[in-house]
Amino acid sequence: MNKYIKTVFTLLVVFALWNIPMQLYAQQSQKENSSLEIQGIIKDETGNPVIGATIIAKNQPGLGATSNMDGQFKLKVTEYDVLVISYIGYVTQELPVIRIRNKKGAIIILKEDNQVIEEVVITASGSQQKKTLTGAYTTIDIAQLKSPGANLTNSLAGVVPGIIAIQSSGEPGADMSEFWIRGISTFGANQGALVLVDGVERSFNEIPVEDIESFSVLKDASATAIYGQRGANGVVLVTTKQGVPGKVKISAKVQAGIDARGKMPDYVDAITYAQMANEASIGRYELPRYTREELDIIANNMDPDLYPNVNWRELMLKKVSPKYIANINLTGGGTNVTYYVSLGYTSQDGIYKSKSSENKYDTNTTYERFNYRANVNMNITKSTLVRVGLGGYLINRTQPGSTGSDIWGSFSQLTALSIPRRYSTGHEPSIGGVQTPEYHMTKTGYKTIWQNKMETNISLEQDLDFIAKGLKFKGTFAFDTYNNNEVKRIKTPELWEAEKVRDANGNLVLRKVRDISLMAQESSTTGTKRYYTEAYLNYSRLFNQKHRFGAFAMVYMQEMSDTNLGTDIIASIPKRNLAYSGRFTYAFKDRYLVEANWGYTGSENFEKGKQFGFFPAFSAGWVISEEPLVKKVAPWIETLKVRASYGEVGNDVIGGRRFPYIGLVNESSQYAFGEFGTNTIKGYRNGTIGTPNLTWEVAKKYNLGFDINLFDGKFTGSIDFYKDKRDDIFMTRNHMPETTGLADKVPMANVGKMESKGFDWNAAYSDRIGQVRFTVRANMTYQNTEIIDKDEAANELWYKMERGFRSGQTRGLIALGLFKDEEDIRSSPVQEFGGKEVLPGDIKYKDVNGDGKINDDDEVPLGYKIHPGVQYGAGLSVNWKNFDLSVLFQGSGKCDFFIAGNGIHPFNGGATGNVLQLVADANRWIPKEVSGNPATENPNATWPRLTYGKNDNNNRKSTFWLQNGRYIRFKNLELSYNVPTALTRKFFMSNMRIGFVGENLFTWSPFKLWDPETESGTRERNGSAYPINRTYTCYVKFDF
Repeated sequence: MNKYIKTVFTLLVVFALWNIPMQLYAQQSQKENSSLEIQGIIKDETGNPVIGATIIAKNQPGLGATSNMDGQFKLKVTEYDVLVISYIGYVTQELPVIRIRNKKGAIIILKEDNQVIEEVVITASGSQQKKTLTGAYTTIDIAQLKSPGANLTNSLAGVVPGIIAIQSSGEPGADMSEFWIRGISTFGANQGALVLVDGVERSFNEIPVEDIESFSVLKDASATAIYGQRGANGVVLVTTKQGVPGKVKISAKVQAGIDARGKMPDYVDAITYAQMANEASIGRYELPRYTREELDIIANNMDPDLYPNVNWRELMLKKVSPKYIANINLTGGGTNVTYYVSLGYTSQDGIYKSKSSENKYDTNTTYERFNYRANVNMNITKSTLVRVGLGGYLINRTQPGSTGSDIWGSFSQLTALSIPRRYSTGHEPSIGGVQTPEYHMTKTGYKTIWQNKMETNISLEQDLDFIAKGLKFKGTFAFDTYNNNEVKRIKTPELWEAEKVRDANGNLVLRKVRDISLMAQESSTTGTKRYYTEAYLNYSRLFNQKHRFGAFAMVYMQEMSDTNLGTDIIASIPKRNLAYSGRFTYAFKDRYLVEANWGYTGSENFEKGKQFGFFPAFSAGWVISEEPLVKKVAPWIETLKVRASYGEVGNDVIGGRRFPYIGLVNESSQYAFGEFGTNTIKGYRNGTIGTPNLTWEVAKKYNLGFDINLFDGKFTGSIDFYKDKRDDIFMTRNHMPETTGLADKVPMANVGKMESKGFDWNAAYSDRIGQVRFTVRANMTYQNTEIIDKDEAANELWYKMERGFRSGQTRGLIALGLFKDEEDIRSSPVQEFGGKEVLPGDIKYKDVNGDGKINDDDEVPLGYKIHPGVQYGAGLSVNWKNFDLSVLFQGSGKCDFFIAGNGIHPFNGGATGNVLQLVADANRWIPKEVSGNPATENPNATWPRLTYGKNDNNNRKSTFWLQNGRYIRFKNLELSYNVPTALTRKFFMSNMRIGFVGENLFTWSPFKLWDPETESGTRERNGSAYPINRTYTCYVKFDF
């Protein structure tokens, strides 16, 4: 395959180079034939000059101009030429030269085009009018995705209908959102969407939004079938910016801002901790943890070594950290050669107070990225276009030597009273194997991560009108390489633990618990390389202004391999895919639409005879607004369309080891001989059992959609209802009778089934009131899932099975409140969880199966799943004179999780179990012996009776600890001002824009302990994670 790929690449390059001289000669000849100079001024409807509009001669490739700061242009053309005037956001005009040849300074008015984004959608075969599409597509105006963040994925939630996205961390370099198209539709290995950048499978996480031209989401089988096994979970199409004919245009944007530390758990101070510890002990009929004398010492900070009072969060975390982003790009060229070149820089610091006089290095978590991109398009002939693209990034990240879980875990484990920052003797403290946040941030060395990626592609587009009008060919070759190098320089100091009593002289009694470890280095390198070759023919033709035919046929091959192979022979084998696909479309008067798609895709994950699968899809649409009666009765309806589709898409990503259809044989020393079996010899036996009949996971997708466009484009909207049925999900067997002899070597099989259904919609209204232009938009995505089959054995406790419930369903006990008294405990089922004795004020559970005892058999499905089932957004954009304002609110719902672990359950780890301030402030159950007030023994209290140490009864997953993860977030606020042209021209600028952006400004949620999105996707949370930040940014954008 490599030889084939290299041959294709060589032919494309030779073809391009062979045609360049012809192109240059043609361009020069046309310039020499020009004989007439025309002048004009480009203005908008309000009379303001349009700066940077492109003016080209339609019949003379290579001739073009750009309007200056006054909207003026000059161009030498022939008398019979036609000028094509274009500018982003305005309707392109064609103007015969003969109409203005005698008018010096002719004024040309460009009209705003409010439907540019809505009318054209990027598809596999290029662009297509949205009006004639029958699949479920969404195209988003890139302006809606612009944010001051380092990662584009964080702009998706609440903006792109059909996408559910979650951001679980705000750590620089690890703050990207995870997203799914129409949610998670399978419990198999591959749940994510296919992302194509310029037609090649790539990530868009690190691409600056300034480099992106269009962003489209393909959601149903009709739209994704031609992508074969890669499109089972939807497709995201991203195209980067291309060159624009005309003079060189330079655009630069500089942003400077701060990340403000997000909401985190609040913990009690030392004296509160000690008093509550006594309450917990006395309430369990144990001796108090602290004497009255010790309480006085703590309250007055008389012994900071043994009784410290440390606010670890304020001591070790900054309230703000800086962020800088800069981009510069230039574009230009003639009609034969155009180019777009850009450079970008991003710098982001973490919130750790990591500088230490002991180190010559800073161990803060940081992220630094350099981006580059160059796209060059060459019209080799009037019918031949060659595109060459180069892009990539260089990333440098630094982190402390300890892991993030160690750092954040220490906040939830260490109380204000546990240990001091450092003993007065200078020794580094530790307690119960737990160290301070400062230790993890500054005393364990550091890690440096270097990442680089280079993406290259070359394509040839050939107009084949000389064979058949409307026929086009495109061939693409791409090569991407990625490398990741991680260097750890790890050390640890001596660690000491102090006894709780001093010696006779009043000195600390210290015990060494860990020896010093000098700086040691570890390094690891990983990498991948990918080859991609694609070729397709596309045909589109309109006959008699009635019959629109379209056909598309594509073949692609992909190979990906690891560059750091190690000793694993299987890992050294490249992963390859081959697919053929096609599409046929027909439209009658652009009113009745039908479409058929197919994919014949191959994967090496399956054995011979099953490596290829055929997956068809069909769709149809009816543009009701094209009916003569509708046009007559309701001319204000510009577009009203209903569409429906059904299709099947395969998925070959099965997880686990490669080539699972091949069984493995392992060496064994368990063969015994002799009378007593004492003699053993080595031999071989079955290891992993192969799955010979392994086949494709199949997604059967149904979609019904409606599109509407009213009042000359002022109101637009779409809604789609869908169902996705997954069959043959590849999974480890859950039910295997012991009689098979495979109980300890359970094979995998295509036995899983799952169904998801839901809807997504979006709507927008744009209008003008006087000098104020505004747009109001909203969208929503809803998804629900149900497991149909997961190869489970029958269970008389039906609620213990996963079948019939949501994927990712939360499960636990049903809490009935708190026990009132001893009589309540005696008359209730026995709660068999061991550990501490159940007392009044402990959590009481429901006996679901009625067997008179509470245990794991009483755990039932509770609430919703751990990923959101609903996401939505609503925004407003307003323009008045030179001012622009935009706001976005984003929300999420139908998501539940448990709070648990250290920092949640008070004193969970004893001396290493922190206590929330909420527990001290809230209405908790307190024994009257402690409070002196019987009213504190409240069975409706929001917190149970305290325990010092682990409480197996109270700390179980149950409705008592189940939290609703819904929220509404003030996601984005942007205010900007366009500096008047009269001022910018003095500095040789065509435009200057200054602005302010705020992100994650405020969140409304029933969950108050920390940001409800932190640790998203996990079933049990305790807030021990890098918080999601609020961001404030100022920027300046220049155009030259």
